[in-house]
Amino acid sequence: MPEYQAVRREHSLLEICKSPDLAAEVTITAAEKLDVDAAIIFADLLLPLEPMGLDFTFQAGEGPMVHRPVRSTADITALRVDRTANLGYVSQAIERVAKHFGESKGIIGFCGAPFTLASYMIEGGSSRNYIETKRLMYSDPGAWQALMEKLVTVLAEFARQQVDAGADVLQIFDSWVGALSVTDYREFVLPMTKILVQQVQAMGVPVIYFGVDTAMLLPSMREIGADVIGLDWRTPLDAGWSALGHGCAVQGNLDPITLFAPETMLRARVEEVLRQANGRAGHIFNVGHGIVPGTPVENVQRVVRWVREISAEMATVGESGKP
Repeated sequence: MPEYQAVRREHSLLEICKSPDLAAEVTITAAEKLDVDAAIIFADLLLPLEPMGLDFTFQAGEGPMVHRPVRSTADITALRVDRTANLGYVSQAIERVAKHFGESKGIIGFCGAPFTLASYMIEGGSSRNYIETKRLMYSDPGAWQALMEKLVTVLAEFARQQVDAGADVLQIFDSWVGALSVTDYREFVLPMTKILVQQVQAMGVPVIYFGVDTAMLLPSMREIGADVIGLDWRTPLDAGWSALGHGCAVQGNLDPITLFAPETMLRARVEEVLRQANGRAGHIFNVGHGIVPGTPVENVQRVVRWVREISAEMATVGESGKP
């Protein structure tokens, strides 16, 4: 969005995150211009690393870089869990957004999942193979468990701040969990992630749990107990929902790159997702991962409009029983 790019010309991503006024401004601008039903707060998954004692920066074209990766038991022992209050700028931004929208839009808070944050901490940034992360998991399960426990402590408190500030739902992003086998997920990730989800739900809000490239993990992800599971675009929505069981709500799952497609194709893909949802209660229409830079804003606006129009048409057909 040009409005966001104008802000970025004056401020870095972290500067926006750490300024409640700026974070609220870009959140509100996007939600209003796109006319979506809920606003997700502008923040970054890695923000909790700083109060834990790990500095990071964003390298142009490279993504985040953690300057001193966690590689040993001593590194894990040194991580702090008593400074989560330093993240208060996120909850302050949520307060501003919640006050602005009142009851007109839902407010989504979020945090990274323990595995995804651990992988950034250990690898020092993004990775293709997660060698260092898996090496620690396999060679020192005790150290891995200690790291996961510290992350859950920090993330639960971070989530509480957001809920207290007015977040209606908390989304937990396990962006890189698709790098794991089912066995590794169940042994090293599922137990502590389930604890985090339960702690957030005890705060009185539903939880959305989302991962990328997770088709084989879906039945195990369901055991986490989240209220909603996010589906990426690689899995047809109806197949993913069937794998989870229809007692679970789902979010997704338009391929975000489809937003670059011609209008007729884009509308067809929107209709496909909605047909697969088949009017069943518990579907949140969304893209199957983040919207990438350069996406035509007008296409996002069209999708929002079409979802409402097509859903209304499907509901009318369902009530009449006529094609």
